[in-house]
Parts: sequence; C-alpha cells; structure tokens
Amino acid sequence: MSYSAQRLWRRYRSVPIIYRIAVAFVLGSLVGIVVGKPATSLQPLGDLFVRLLKMVIVPIVVFTLIMAARNLSPKNLGKIGAEVVALYLLTTMVAIAIGLGISNLIDPGVGIELAKNANVNAEKAPPLGDVLLGIVPENPVHAMAEGKMLGVIFFSLVFGIGLTVVQDEAEPGSKLADGVSAIFDAVEVGAEVMFKVVWGVMEYGVIGVFALMAALFGQTGIGAIVSLLKLCASLAIAIGIHISVVYLLIIMVGLVRKSPVDFLRGGKDAMMTALSIRSSSGTLPVTMSNADENLGVDEGVYSFSLPLGATINMDGTAMYLGIAAIFTANVVGKSLTLAEQLSVLLTALLASVGTAGVPGASLIMMSVVFTQIGLPLSAIAMVAGVDPLLDRLRTMNNVTGDLAVTTLVAKWNDAIDFTTGVWVDAPADAGGVASTPTTDD
Repeated sequence: MSYSAQRLWRRYRSVPIIYRIAVAFVLGSLVGIVVGKPATSLQPLGDLFVRLLKMVIVPIVVFTLIMAARNLSPKNLGKIGAEVVALYLLTTMVAIAIGLGISNLIDPGVGIELAKNANVNAEKAPPLGDVLLGIVPENPVHAMAEGKMLGVIFFSLVFGIGLTVVQDEAEPGSKLADGVSAIFDAVEVGAEVMFKVVWGVMEYGVIGVFALMAALFGQTGIGAIVSLLKLCASLAIAIGIHISVVYLLIIMVGLVRKSPVDFLRGGKDAMMTALSIRSSSGTLPVTMSNADENLGVDEGVYSFSLPLGATINMDGTAMYLGIAAIFTANVVGKSLTLAEQLSVLLTALLASVGTAGVPGASLIMMSVVFTQIGLPLSAIAMVAGVDPLLDRLRTMNNVTGDLAVTTLVAKWNDAIDFTTGVWVDAPADAGGVASTPTTDD
C-alpha cells in the first residue's frame, strides 16, 4: 500500500465508526432513492452484514455476562451495593416499559417494508407462562444453537455468579481459587477477542448499511423517512417522560424529598458532557465531581455506584431497544403480543448488564433482542443511520439515572450532605454549581 493510501486509510479510521455508518446510511438512502429498483441488487452485501451480526451474538453475550457477574461478586456488594444494583435494574425495567408504551401509541415503522426476503414468519406467539419458563433453558447448548437468547443470558449470568461464589469461598492460593481465576482470565481473553471481532464486523457495517439502505429505499422510496422521524420522536418523548417522572418526580421529590431543579443544577455538567461525547464512561470524572462537590454524596457511595452505573445502567439504550422492536415489527407487518413484549423487556434488561462495553453496544444489544423474538436483523441498518443523534439522548439519560440512583442510595444510608453544593438555598446565579471542566456543550 502506498504512503498516500496509508494516510487516507488512517484518516478514514480516525473518524468514529458510528459516524461512518451514519454517512453510509445517508449515501445508501440517496442511491436507493435516485437509482430505484436496480439498487436492490446490493441486498447480498447487506445480508452478509446481517450474517456477521448473527455470528457474534452468542459468544459476545456469554463472555461479557460472565465478566459482568465477576464484578457483581457477593463480597463487592453488601447493603449499599445491593441497593444500587436493584435500583439500576428497576429503573431500566421501567424505562423499557415506557419505551414500549410510547411506541405502541405512536406506531413507528408503519407504512414501510423491508425487502421481501427479510419478512418474518407469522408464527403463533407463545403463552406468557412459556415465555417466563423459557428464561431457564433445559439445555444451554441447545439454547445457544437455536438463538434463544433469554436462556443464553440466564445461564451465562448463573454460571458467572456461581464462579464468583466458588472464588469467594475458596482458600486463597488453593487449586480451586486458582482454577476459578484461570477460567475468569480465559473468559476475559475471550471477551477481548470478541471485541476485536465485533470491531471488524462494525467496520464492514459501513458497507453493509450502505447496501441495506440502498436496497430499502430502492424498493420503498422516500416514504421511509417519515417512519424514521417517528422513531426518533418516540425515543425523545420516552426519555422526557423517564427523566421527569422517574428520576425527578419519584426519586427526587418522592424519595429524596429535594427540589428536582436543584438536582438538575447539580448534575448539569455531567448531563451536558454526556450529551456532547456520547459516553457514560468518558463522562465518569465529571459525574463523580458533580456527585461530590454539587450534590454532597459521600465518596463511599459514589465511588462504587457511578463506575458500576457507567457499566450496567443502560436505561436509555434499553428503552430504545423496546422502541426499535415495535418499529421493526411494524415494518415487517408483525404485531407483538404482550408475551413477546415481555420477552423484549426481559431480554433488554438482562443484556444491558453485560454489553455496555462492547463496540457498537446498542446495535449488538438490538441483535440480541431481535433474535429472541424472531425479528429480522436487517432492520438494524434502518436505525443505524440516526443512531449518533439518538445515542446522545440515551447517554444523557443513562448519566442522569446514575446520579439519581446514587443520590437516593446516599440518602437512605445517611451518606449525603444537604448543606453543601446546590442543596444550599442560594440564588441560581450565586455560583451554587461547582465549576467542572467539560467538553464542548
């Protein structure tokens, strides 16, 4: 490869993958609209991207969930840890329910169709009891082979927690303890390998998304844009409800008994940083500073709850999965039953625990959910193009939730000082919010 080609490749690679996919989304859509039916001949290139996504789903879920269970070992939890984890899971479940409710009302996706070969079979939905029983697989290997993701997720978490219990009970330095450590080390290696594989899949995703969108718009025309706008509106409304009702009204007013305005003033640096950089982990230093200096939370609480929240608290993303599931079901002409929507809720809740650190996490989690309820993965390309914008909203929601849960747990454990930072009854312009450096607002 010549020097100029290498420079061009490095400049291309320096652009975040999600933006490259967004550009591919726009260009593919334009090609489909301009060229029309002939653009559907690109469908096989898109189908390859779908097959690659299917290939990585099971191994990435197994490895990442076992590693997540390692971080949730009994000795790391205790009373405060148990409260934090329970609240994170509860708020995530509520977020998914809100997303499903809003998307059922707005019905994004109605009026467009995927390519004919992407339609799903209209099979009879299983009863609610079967969905709940399906969480526990009779044969974990069979569940992995059949893509029954609830069973795969359940077994992976149980196996990981079992390993942590054995490790905690084993004598330090014993063969048993060393064996468990060796298994965790092997799983960590497997997870890192899968991260590299997922990176490669997402790199090809630029081509795959271009091809899928060209084929879609070549078949449906410009009408698909309206449905995508309805998808964006559904998420924006759901996030607005979740922040105002769950975080501010229920947690701040109902449980902490403090002004939601003060809470927003105290966490605004973290929220705006999350909106700017689209990363809960990248925002973590600002989030911890806001919790300490502005909200008066004790370090013993936020030093555990906020890093954990940046890893497992994915309210915004999990909510988005429910909306995307309704969107895709409408696109393929399938009505999701109550049992299937419960399956979406459970799958998104459990998948969010382990896949936060995966490259293209939202697309991987979407693949997991779609596989569980039998929706075509080719629909993922339709939402990938608007993902950079929606990801900012989701990340802001996640960080706001981290701070709200942290504040509540600190209140319950008398580990918060309401006489410091924004909790002081001072004028809004009196400098109540600590000055914390952030990225571009």
